[in-house]
Amino acid sequence: MHVCFVAPYAWPVLSRDPALKVVGGAEVQQAILARLLVRAGYRVSMICCDYGQRDRALVDGIVVYKAFKPEEGLPVVRFVHPRLTSMWQAMRAADADVYYQRSSAVWTGIVSAFCRWHGKGSIYAGASDRDFVLGDEQIKFARDRWIYRRGLATVDAIVAQNKAQVETCRKYHGREAVLIQSCYELPKTSRSGKRDLVLWVGTIHDQKRPELFLEMAARLPQRRFVMIGGPAAKGERFRPGYYEGIRDRAAKLPNVEFTGFLPLAQVEPWFDRARMLVSTSVYEGMPNVFLQAWARGVPIVSTVDVGVSVNRLFKEVDEAARQIEQLFEDEGQWSEASSLAREHFRATHSPEQVVNQYRQLIEKVAA
Repeated sequence: MHVCFVAPYAWPVLSRDPALKVVGGAEVQQAILARLLVRAGYRVSMICCDYGQRDRALVDGIVVYKAFKPEEGLPVVRFVHPRLTSMWQAMRAADADVYYQRSSAVWTGIVSAFCRWHGKGSIYAGASDRDFVLGDEQIKFARDRWIYRRGLATVDAIVAQNKAQVETCRKYHGREAVLIQSCYELPKTSRSGKRDLVLWVGTIHDQKRPELFLEMAARLPQRRFVMIGGPAAKGERFRPGYYEGIRDRAAKLPNVEFTGFLPLAQVEPWFDRARMLVSTSVYEGMPNVFLQAWARGVPIVSTVDVGVSVNRLFKEVDEAARQIEQLFEDEGQWSEASSLAREHFRATHSPEQVVNQYRQLIEKVAA
C-alpha cells in the first residue's frame, strides 16, 4: 500500500534543515505520521515545494517529489502555472493508492479532483478549529475557498483532531469526520531538566497573542520566561512590524529570553526544562506544543480549550499569573498536574494508537 502526503511546505520540517525557517503544526504532524507509516510497513511518499532539494530525495524511507518553488510565478496566473501544473504532475508521478492532505487550503479540492479522476483514495485532515467553519477558514481568496469547500464535499474521508471539529464538520458540511488524535514521539535525547522556566512556543502573530505572555512576565519578575517563535509568513496572519514589536518589548523585560525562530530539534530541549507551558491563542486545533508538553509531564496553562481536562484554563492575565505562581510554589500541586498530563498523553496520543486508527482508515479508503 502506497500513501502519498501532499504537503507543499513540509520539506523544512521533514528534512530537519535548520537553514529553512519554516515550522508549521500541520507540517510537523505530517512528517511524524509519514515516518510512522514507513515503520508500519507502508510505502510512503510526499510532495513538497522546491526548496532546492533534488527531486525524489529519500528521507527516512520517504520519497519526496518536488513541485513548485514557494514564490515562483506571476501573481494570479501562477495559480495555474507553475502551482497547479507541477502539483498535478507530481501526484501523477507518485502514483499512490491513497493521497493525504492536511489543513484548509486550495489543495484539498485539487487532491480530491485528482483522486476522483484517477481512481485513487483521498483523505483530508483538519488542523485548526477554523477549518470546518464556513467563512472562518484561513484562506485568502474566494476562489480558493470555493475549491477547498468543494474538496471537503468530495474527498473520500475526513479526519478531525477533536470533538469540536467533528461537530463543525457535520454542522457546516454535512460530513461525518473520523476522530483521530495527533501524535508525537519524545526524542531519544530527551532528558528531564531543571523545570525552572515558563515556556511559550509558536509563530509570532496576533492570533497567538504573545503580548499576553509578556504581560505575565511583567507581573512575575521573579520567574524566568522563555518565548520561542519566528514571524508569520506573508499571508492572512502577517502584519508588518508585529513580530519586531513583540521582540523589542520582550527585550525590555529582564526576566524574558526571546530566542526568535528555532528549528524543531532546538526547541525540544526547552520543553525538557519547562516548569509549565503557556498558550495564549485565540483558537487552536490540537497544537503540537501541547503534545510536546504532555509527553514530558509539563502542565499547560491556556486560553484555548481543546476538550481535555488536564489543562488549566484562564481568561485574564492576572488569573494566569496566579496559576503560574501556584505551580512554582506548590510542589504537590505541580506533581499532580504533571502526572495527569503524562497519563493523558499515553492514553490518547501514543503513536501506536494513532497508527492503528490510520491503518484502518487507509485500508477502507483504498478498498
